[in-house]
Amino acid sequence: MSKWPLGVFASVDAGLGVKLEIASEIGVPIIQLHAPSRAQRTAEQAAAFTKRLGEFGIELTCVFGGFDGESYASIQASQETVGLVPAATRAARLAEMKDIAQFARRLGCDVVALHLGFIPHDTQCDVFREVVAVTQDLCDHGQSLGQNLHLETGQESADGLLAFHAAVGRDNLFVNFDPANMILYGTGEPLEAVRKLGPLVRSVHCKDGKWAANPGKEWGQEVPFGEGDVNARAFLVALNEIGYDGPLTIEREIPQDPQRQKEEIGAAVSLIERLKKEIL
Repeated sequence: MSKWPLGVFASVDAGLGVKLEIASEIGVPIIQLHAPSRAQRTAEQAAAFTKRLGEFGIELTCVFGGFDGESYASIQASQETVGLVPAATRAARLAEMKDIAQFARRLGCDVVALHLGFIPHDTQCDVFREVVAVTQDLCDHGQSLGQNLHLETGQESADGLLAFHAAVGRDNLFVNFDPANMILYGTGEPLEAVRKLGPLVRSVHCKDGKWAANPGKEWGQEVPFGEGDVNARAFLVALNEIGYDGPLTIEREIPQDPQRQKEEIGAAVSLIERLKKEIL
């Protein structure tokens, strides 16, 4: 596959991503998949989904985990509910992520990913050590399945993510870089961050956003790729500079308006194709 193949974030039921039919209509060759519910993560469902991927000529590059009870209603809500950081749900969610990894293996996919949550800034505190340990456990499980684990950017700065990666100390732990999330959460300039993370970046979301009036305290605004503060061209130039040659997966989170979602993803495909010709 050529450098920077284009893809979309997809789902089985189109809850957090487009349906396979839409991906096929748009004409992209790859997808990342939001993991379906446990009832659909069976061997039979995996075989059926793999067959559909083959019929559409689409390759699966990553399976994303997510959990019941997560809330992105505000930055505070996401701090309290997202990922493997909240202690009350950590054990159950670790078990679910391991099950999602098994499902990804059935799909022949060697990458799983998730939002880990808001990692504490204090690297000496108990919660930081606990999150390091649970991430090591998940990485070791992935290693047994021949899989890498990608942590999506957003809730922490590039420096914070580098420190956490070093503390975990696993060679199958990498980054899914989402430039818009750095803006939406107010955690750092995405172009500076992608250059800092460099070789850890193994997958990418093409998503855009605008800074909030009070970054880090209020949400920024997600907008179509190319219409926000990311600077689409400069972002691709930065990816080229760090030697990233993997997929560019377009994510547009407006499942309540599938027609608009399809149109905006299609426009992002056209934009990226044009920029690729200019940059590569």
